Amino acid sequence: MKTLATSTLPRAARQALIKLGLDIAVARKKRRISTVSMAERAFISRGTRYKVEKGDPSVSMSIYAPVSSILGLIEGFGNVADRATGTSTLGLVPWD
Repeated sequence: MKTLATSTLPRAARQALIKLGLDIAVARKKRRISTVSMAERAFISRGTRYKVEKGDPSVSMSIYAPVSSILGLIEGFGNVADRATGTSTLGLVPWD
């Protein structure tokens, strides 16, 4: 069943989340971290870990952040919407 978060999300945002989830899955596999180990280290359920790797928009950023940190991918989170440079690491349109 689709949630309201999924059905109302703009296409570009949905695609960015899917890419984030895939990147997280690839990083986990490259580091040879099992799905069970990742869930335990991030203090989340295996179901939530699955949703993270699918880019599910119903998962809180407070889950994506520690998972990314465990994988050594956290440095980009601070630049997601960087006002100083007017750019975004998600490829979204910068603001004026």
